[in-house]
Formats: sequence, structure tokens, C-alpha cells
Amino acid sequence: MNGELAIDVRGMTKRFGDRTVVNDIALQVRTGEIYGFLGPNGSGKTTFIRMLCGLLRADAGSGTCLGHDVITESEIIKRQVGYMTQRFSFWEDLSIAENLDFVARMYDVKNRREAVQRSLEQLGLAGRQKQLAGELSGGWKQRLALAACLIHQPKLLLLDEPTAGVDPKARRDFWEQIHILAGEGLTFLITTHYMDEAERCHRLAYIAYGNLLANGTVKDVIDQVGLVTWAVSGPDLLSLADQLRHASGVQQAVAFGTALHVSGEDAAALERAIEPFRKEPYTWRQIPSGLEDVFIHLMDSAQDNFAADEHAPAASHHREPS
Repeated sequence: MNGELAIDVRGMTKRFGDRTVVNDIALQVRTGEIYGFLGPNGSGKTTFIRMLCGLLRADAGSGTCLGHDVITESEIIKRQVGYMTQRFSFWEDLSIAENLDFVARMYDVKNRREAVQRSLEQLGLAGRQKQLAGELSGGWKQRLALAACLIHQPKLLLLDEPTAGVDPKARRDFWEQIHILAGEGLTFLITTHYMDEAERCHRLAYIAYGNLLANGTVKDVIDQVGLVTWAVSGPDLLSLADQLRHASGVQQAVAFGTALHVSGEDAAALERAIEPFRKEPYTWRQIPSGLEDVFIHLMDSAQDNFAADEHAPAASHHREPS
């Protein structure tokens, strides 16, 4: 990763009808950086990334992506981007090699056969190249999708929840491959709901209902939110959680394994709220807030800009996917 900016934008805005789904967002991403996007479904993550990469035209904003103007040079940007969607979208009755060859034809890749072979070897698919795509497990389908994204040698990869439904071993292998590619100078924008994956990113942003609420390294994001968290263990934690959620100063009480994480933004108010319960049979200790504590807090406190107006007909609202 170097200091050169692959993405440098400000004021990025997108509206659908009377709804603003991306609201005046600024962002800088360095070349070779793995940048993660967190946020609830429908929060504008995918819409924002599509605007950056020339796949969707912004209503307002300015800046560059891969050195090109995000508004006026979107077609140029698009040709230098690889896009991996949530759903497997290749031809299941074609082999791995045939699928890659088809994608190479679509991109008009020069020396197509060599490019297909290079992609097969790069992602460890050479030994399975004759296997039908429909016969692959989730992890191998994921590798095929990534190979197809890379076949035209893009400078930027957009991955939209790429590991949904994939087993932990395949997820780990996938992320190791991403870090190898980033080390070679490829830039990644990745949406995910997995906290462990977010922590594998160099930096990340939390977007909720069109607004950028926090961004930076994992530590930066946790520090920006300023959440104070206590862990409590003992019997009948569900009953304790219910009592705590009604206490002033407690903003969340969430089960984490055999403990309960109790959090709030005002440390003094939180201590007053938990004081009546700091006795046997409970054991309390203050802990650093984790990314998941922060994620839940931000999601709970964010206002849904698509919440239905009780007087408005449902059909009148156009909702863009997350």
C-alpha cells in the first residue's frame, strides 16, 4: 500500500425520488488498500460504491477514481473495475474454463487463452478447469467469481458481501488471496456484515441510511464512537439484560457467549445504571469496546431514511439495494 490515492471524492449524493440514499459523503482510499464498508441492509453501501466505480451516476459530488473524473469519465473507470456480486452469476452448465473464456470475450481481452490460463493458475483452479460451475461448492464458486473479476486485469475490485454463505476455511483462504493481491497494488472496496472480516481491512467506513457515521482504522472507528462497555457474567443474564435495557444510561445490553456486554456513551451515567446490579451473584469488569459493540450501537441509533411514512402509499417509494 502506498500514499497514492485510488479514490478521492467529496459530496457524493444519490437520490431516488424524494429519498436521499447517499448523502454528501467524502472518502479517500489509497492504492493497494483494502477498504471495508459496514452498515445495515439498505444503508446505501452498495449504491455509494457503484457511484465510485462508474456503475451508477451520482446526482451530486466530485472527485476522482483511478485518476479519472467520477462524473464525466465513468465509462473509463468502469473498464478498470472488477465487480463481484453477492450471488453467483455464472453459467452453471459451463465448465470453469469456459466461464472464464466467456468473460474474457466480453471484456475483449487480448491473448484470451493465456489470460484464462493465468486466472486459473492464480486462483488455484487449474486442476478443476473442466468441472461444471454448477457442481462447485460455495468456496470454489467464490474462487471462480474472483478469477472472472481479475481476468481483464482491473486496478480496483468491488466485492459486495463476497463470502456470504461460505464456510470459515474458504473465507480465510479468500481473505489471504485478497491480501496477496492488495500487496501487488490492487485496491479493494468490500461490503461485509462479518466483524472478523471488517477487522481484516486496512480501513473501514460505517454507513447508515445514506450517512457516513465513522471511518478509519478499526481503532479509529471505535474511538470515534466513544462507547463505554462493561462485561457481566452470572445467572439468568436474559432477565438482567431486560432490566438493564430500561435503565437510563444503558444504550445496549447484548449477549456475548456466557457474558453480557452492557454499553453506553456516558461513562458516569452507565456506572450509575449498573450500580444496583454490581453485587453477587454477578461479576462485572470494564472492557474495551469491540467493533461489534460499536456496530450494534450505530445500527440501533441510526435513523432509517426509508422508514415508511404511515400516510404515504408504499408503492410510491423506490428503494435501492444496500
